[in-house]
Amino acid sequence: MTSNETDDLAAFTLSDLERDAINLCLEMIRIPSVNYGDGKGDEKDVADFVRAKLAEVGIASKIYESAPGRCNVVATIEGSDVTRPGLVLHGHIDVVPANAEDWSVDPFAGIIKDGMIWGRGAVDMKNTDAMILAIVRKWARSGYKPPRRILLVFFADEEAGSIYGSRWMVKEHPEVFAGCNEAVSEVGGFSVTVGDNKRLYLVEAAQKGIHWMRLTAHGRAGHGSMMNNENAITALSVAVAKIGAHVWPQRYSKTVKTFLRHVATATGKPFNEDDLRPLLPELGSAARMIGATFQNTANPTLLEAGYKANVIPQSASAIIDGRFLPGYESELNATVRDLVGPDIQIETVTRDIALEVEFEGPLVEAMCAALTKEDPEGIPVPYMMSGGTDNKALSELGIAGYGFSPLRLPPDLDFMALFHGVDERVPIDGIIFGVRVLENFLENC
Repeated sequence: MTSNETDDLAAFTLSDLERDAINLCLEMIRIPSVNYGDGKGDEKDVADFVRAKLAEVGIASKIYESAPGRCNVVATIEGSDVTRPGLVLHGHIDVVPANAEDWSVDPFAGIIKDGMIWGRGAVDMKNTDAMILAIVRKWARSGYKPPRRILLVFFADEEAGSIYGSRWMVKEHPEVFAGCNEAVSEVGGFSVTVGDNKRLYLVEAAQKGIHWMRLTAHGRAGHGSMMNNENAITALSVAVAKIGAHVWPQRYSKTVKTFLRHVATATGKPFNEDDLRPLLPELGSAARMIGATFQNTANPTLLEAGYKANVIPQSASAIIDGRFLPGYESELNATVRDLVGPDIQIETVTRDIALEVEFEGPLVEAMCAALTKEDPEGIPVPYMMSGGTDNKALSELGIAGYGFSPLRLPPDLDFMALFHGVDERVPIDGIIFGVRVLENFLENC
C-alpha cells in the first residue's frame, strides 16, 4: 500500500476480520474478470484466487467450468444442525467493462483513496465477495460451525444474463443445490438516509423481470443521394423514438407499497397507495432506481445500422432493455409490439423472470436483527430492485432469494450511480459495517 492508503486505513481500528475483507476486496479488484457479453468473458483468474484463499484455511472447493475460462466456484461450510435446510450464500465474480480514460484512477488498480476502495467491482460486487470470504476464513481458523449448512457459490457471467453462470449451474448441476431452500446475495441491506437523518436499510425482496429485445427494420438499400421512402433507418428511428417516449402506467406491488409506507412514516409525509410518486424526492439519488419499480420500463440502449455515409442500408436494428414488474410481462411485450407496429421484427435477446418473496420469517428476522444490532437507529425495509440477480435462476429450484450485502453509506453518496459507473468506489467504513452485520446474520440465521 502507498503511504496515503496506509493513512486512510490508520483512521480505523480494524479487527482481523475487517482487515481481511478490505484486503481481499483490493486484491480481487486487481484481477480484471471483465465480462464483455456475447460469451466474451473470463473468470478463471479470479476463480483461482477465490479457491486459493479458501484452501489457505482448509476449505475445499470445486470449479465448475461452463466454457473455456467461464468458471463457477463452489464450496460447502457444514452447519451444526444437519437437519436444517441449507442456505446458498452467493456472489458473482465477473464485472462490467471500464474505459480507463473516463476514470480518475486506474479502474483495476484496486486503491484506497479518500477513505474508499476504488475500482471496477468495488460495489458490484467484489466488496461482498470479499466479505463472504473473510467471514468463512475466520470461521475456518477458529473451528466455528454456523447453525446451518452454507453453500458458497461464486458465479460467472451474472453481468451478461448468467448463461455461463447460475443458469448453467442450475441446468447442468442442480444436485449442487440439493437440500437448500433459501439464498442471499447482492444489492440489499444498504442504507438510504431520509427525513431527519433516518437511515432505512433496503433489503431486496423483489426484482423486476428482464426482456432484452432486438428490433429490426427492413427496407430498400440504395444510394444516399436518391429518394427512398423505404429507408430502414428511418423506420427503426420512428419505432425507437416511440418506445423511448412512452409513458408507462404506474403499478405498485406489495413490496413497493410496504417500502414507501416506511418512507412516509420516516419523513412525516402523507402516504397515498394509489400514487406513490410524491414520495420519490424523499429518497434523493436512490429515487432513479426506486421510481423504475413503479412501472414497466423499456429503454433503447444500442443502435446498429449502415456501413458507409452514402449508402442506405437494407436493414437497421436496435436493442431495447425491457424490464417488467411481477405479473406484468405480457403488458410490456404487448405495448412494445403496439408501439413499433407490425412491420418491425422483434426478437428476444435475453429474457428472465420477475421475483417477489415475502418479507417475513426467521431468515428476514435474522437480517433485521443483525442490522439493528450494528445500527440501533436503523430501519430495515423491503424493496424491489429494478435490475436482477442470480436469485432468478435459483428460484427455478424452489430456492427463495433475498438481496443482503449490507453497507452503511454516507447520506450524500450517490450509491446507485456507482453500479457500472465511472469511478466506482465503496467506503471503507461501509465494508467494516457490512462484514460485521453479515457475520452476525450468518451466525444467527
